[in-house]
Amino acid sequence: MRVAVVGTGHLGREHARIYAALPGVTLVGVHDSDPAAAAAAAERAGCAVLPSLSAVLDAAEAVSVCVPTPAHADVAGACLESGRHVLVEKPITHDVDSGRVLCRLAAKRGVVLQVGHIERFNPALAAAAVHVRAPRFVESHRLAPFGRRGADVPVVLDLMIHDLDLVLSLVGDEVANIDASGVAVLTPSTDIANARLRFRNGCVANLTASRISLEKIRKIRFFQADSYLSVDLFAGQVAMYRKQAGFRAADFQAALQRGESPDLWEAVEAVPVVVHKDEPLRLELESFAACVSSGGVPAVRGEDGVRALEVACEIERLLRLDS
Repeated sequence: MRVAVVGTGHLGREHARIYAALPGVTLVGVHDSDPAAAAAAAERAGCAVLPSLSAVLDAAEAVSVCVPTPAHADVAGACLESGRHVLVEKPITHDVDSGRVLCRLAAKRGVVLQVGHIERFNPALAAAAVHVRAPRFVESHRLAPFGRRGADVPVVLDLMIHDLDLVLSLVGDEVANIDASGVAVLTPSTDIANARLRFRNGCVANLTASRISLEKIRKIRFFQADSYLSVDLFAGQVAMYRKQAGFRAADFQAALQRGESPDLWEAVEAVPVVVHKDEPLRLELESFAACVSSGGVPAVRGEDGVRALEVACEIERLLRLDS
């Protein structure tokens, strides 16, 4: 597979680094509107500088689009229109209509469109996901110190959208209601936000995102009828607890009524969850390359990216009404 990277900021440089080492993949070059940035990334990855998007389309059969979000629609659209497979970083586009256009283009040209929701490939999330069954409550915290990267969009589109994608994919139902609150602190757009999603099946998800935190936190918790999972996406760890086999709530309640203090560990057990450490971005790019080679369906389709963006944009609309 001949692949190029468009956009050589932080993520673009990492895409190029990984592609350069992937078996079965040839990194034909990188392109950036800043020639100096492109040259530095090309030297680091050991590939050519492609002077224009036209040169990218001539050289590559697949493209990683890592430009700033407002340019996603134009750059990814040009690649898809030319019949190139595309991995576009999240969010898929800056607005929902543009995202839908990209999905239609990919279908029309019969090419792969994958969205870079990297947490789907986080080994900790993958290890926990097999135990997520009909969650009743989900809580996520994604907090980070302020940085220039991502500040061109509200925190909902920069950070919270990761967890929106995870919750939408794991709850597996439609959102029935959204409440949201947030505040702009350092930028003209929202820097801290909280959203509460109620799904049609009754599950509630409470999501908090901040880009002005003193520490970096990425955690998501699932509360289920018989178990609880806490996933530390930053540390790559999973803690799981579930009710003991044979546990009867009536017996536990009877003991309480008799004035006894039953041992929690007679009712609950810790469940080891093994996390196989790996680099999420490498797993994501491997998956993209495999889809291009096999014609398979990507783990995060363009439609998944649009769905997460739809909810994110509705949260942003509610935040504007609240301000």
